[in-house]
Amino acid sequence: MFQWMKREAARMGLLLRSVPAGMTALLTVSVITMNLLANKSVSLPVDWLALDGGVLVSWMTFLAMDILTKHFGPKAATEMSVFAAAMNLLACLFFYLASRIPGQWGMAFETADPATANAALDGTFAGTWYVLLGSTVAFLLSAGVNNFLNYAIGRSIRKNPDGFGAYAARTYISTAVGQFVDNMTFALIVSHVFFGWTMVQCVTCAATGMVVELLCEVVFSRLGYSVCRRWKREGVGRAYLDSLEGDSL
Repeated sequence: MFQWMKREAARMGLLLRSVPAGMTALLTVSVITMNLLANKSVSLPVDWLALDGGVLVSWMTFLAMDILTKHFGPKAATEMSVFAAAMNLLACLFFYLASRIPGQWGMAFETADPATANAALDGTFAGTWYVLLGSTVAFLLSAGVNNFLNYAIGRSIRKNPDGFGAYAARTYISTAVGQFVDNMTFALIVSHVFFGWTMVQCVTCAATGMVVELLCEVVFSRLGYSVCRRWKREGVGRAYLDSLEGDSL
């Protein structure tokens, strides 16, 4: 067991060195931003539909995971997702500490009631334990679903598996399923229990968010495909990929 843990730790270090810094930054920042924006509900003209602000950036997270899965495999993509989730927890710690430091937020000086504005901003950045719990569980669960489903679909495609059609099929399907799992899990843990959403709102939020995020994935799928092709052409992460020889994933 110790040798296995030591080998996996060394391989994780190699993975972090192999993934381009820009991709690591995109995945990490999008996860942090997504979870921060999840604190805000979006006002909609119908009471049976509900969305949160995280819908604006969550598609970036799934785009990054799809690229990582295609090039490095589902295990590596999931490990990078866990890394991003850990960085989000660290960021949340700093947000909380900042909210406890005596002082005024800049926006508080521009309102008629600075005390209320300052308390609201402190509360937003400090967050609440159930939002953090729900968003973390939802993200990790959906990441695993997305990455391994993406891989399974890719393995099932025999004709031109490296073509754009194959890339689109595996990313569109896995993103749709993964996004629904993400949205639905968060809605059930947080929105239903603590915000009072009905089950209809939870399902419609999950489905609507899935559609919006999937459309964003479709729009930027060519970009994701071109990144995968460039990485393969340039031999990105060759040392890590060589270390996987003999592994199934």
